[in-house]
Amino acid sequence: MKDMKAMARPFLALYAMALVIALLGRIGLAVAGGTGVLAFDYISASGVPVLDVICSILTGSAFVAFLFAAGLALCVSTAGAVLYGALASRAEGDAGAPAVRPRPLTAFLWGWATALVALACLVVVVLGILSAVQVGSMSSKLPGLPIIVVGVIGFAAFLGTLLGAASMVVCACVARWRAGHSLELSLIAAVALCGAVVAALTVGTFSALNVASISLPALGGWFAADVVANVAMLFGAKVYADKMSLAS
Repeated sequence: MKDMKAMARPFLALYAMALVIALLGRIGLAVAGGTGVLAFDYISASGVPVLDVICSILTGSAFVAFLFAAGLALCVSTAGAVLYGALASRAEGDAGAPAVRPRPLTAFLWGWATALVALACLVVVVLGILSAVQVGSMSSKLPGLPIIVVGVIGFAAFLGTLLGAASMVVCACVARWRAGHSLELSLIAAVALCGAVVAALTVGTFSALNVASISLPALGGWFAADVVANVAMLFGAKVYADKMSLAS
């Protein structure tokens, strides 16, 4: 029972963060649905948004397998940010290893590497779940290879900066904890504030992506806004972490 009480606060904080993310997701989906960014009715006609076409192809067992692949990618991404924060908060000599300092560059590089591994896991699973008919149907409706390559590069940059920002925000929360504040409340507040920014930009990005004919300037503009916001959170968290470190 003593161990249960000791673990209660961290686990309750985890559940609170999950509920905050769920609430932000619900708000984002409501906005997307109300503005026409996403449609939740089955669509099989031609000339419909790209994501509706892709999702209509992922049916039955393929859809279930894709859910597993997406869940795996999300778990890897989340674990990467948590691991970076844990390593950066480790005191010198812990586990026989020297302490490491959290820096925006290393946060970005490990965030980018984590994003690549998460995408690789996604691809490894997805490659085996689509039939030749499904692949042919998707290929006929997707843009050309050069556009897809540019899109993958842009998506990797977005994920790398996003995971780097998440890693540095975790470090800022740890620094705030060392200055005498509640780690759990700091993490919940960070999830709410940073999550609101990410949710708003995600809806905007989907508004440019989920259309029958994608406008590259519009989509590129939203991706640029995503990266700028991520970089701002990355360096903002670093500045805040340094300030908290001085205060402690």
